[in-house]
Amino acid sequence: MKKILENGVYTGERALFMSKGVHFFNAVFEDGESPLKESSDIDLDNSEFRWKYPLWYCRNVKCTKVGFLETARSGIWYTKHIKMIDCNIEAPKTFRRSEDIDLISVQLPDASETLWKCKGVKINHVYARGDYFGLNSENIEVEDLYLDGNYCFDGGKNIIIRNSTLHSKDSFWNCENVTVINSTIVGEYLAWNCKNITFINCKITSHQGLCYIEGLKLINCELIDTDLCFEYCSDIDANIINVIDSIKNPTSGVIRAKGVKELILEEDKIDISKTKIIVGYEN
Repeated sequence: MKKILENGVYTGERALFMSKGVHFFNAVFEDGESPLKESSDIDLDNSEFRWKYPLWYCRNVKCTKVGFLETARSGIWYTKHIKMIDCNIEAPKTFRRSEDIDLISVQLPDASETLWKCKGVKINHVYARGDYFGLNSENIEVEDLYLDGNYCFDGGKNIIIRNSTLHSKDSFWNCENVTVINSTIVGEYLAWNCKNITFINCKITSHQGLCYIEGLKLINCELIDTDLCFEYCSDIDANIINVIDSIKNPTSGVIRAKGVKELILEEDKIDISKTKIIVGYEN
């Protein structure tokens, strides 16, 4: 049974350091860093954080309708097992080196440098705006994410994304084991330097996207305004339902497309016999 604290205003550095088994209602944390540092088994409802480092080194936290003001920067670091529902996080640099994160109906209007080096992340019905979202994080499951920010998921591993929209230049660079399903991706230079990346029923717009990939699969995807794609990609298995603007120097695999406007195969740079390109593909 958790201790219940209602309508409290908590100030000063480490105001409630190492709290255990507390349920906060209508709480305000302000004018002091690290108010709940090292706390565990904490529930927060209809509450607000107004200062830096609110939930560092915490365990087993549930936040419902909790606000993090812009001044609550670097809010959740080194924390394990946190669930957030209907929360608004205005502060940047939230979530760093944290584990078992569950975000449901969360707004992140300034998500710059957010979700860095985290493990075990679930995202459902989330809006995020900011660069470098999800850097070097792994074991991520996403459903209905709208992201506006460049360089997302750089260095990520073991990622599944469904029914999402990503407006992101240089997304999925240096990634391994990524699957994106029923989603829209808009941004230049998509997914360079990756291993084992799959797109299923996706709409992709990307200047010079999908290059330097080992193990690339596209199943019934559209490549819209996408040129110079597949450069130095190996082990390609692609079904493209529209006409591709241009393909450049893939190194191995099979590419099926409705058509290709420009095909660049430079025999002095690649062995063109290792790639088969089939036009006239229909879904």
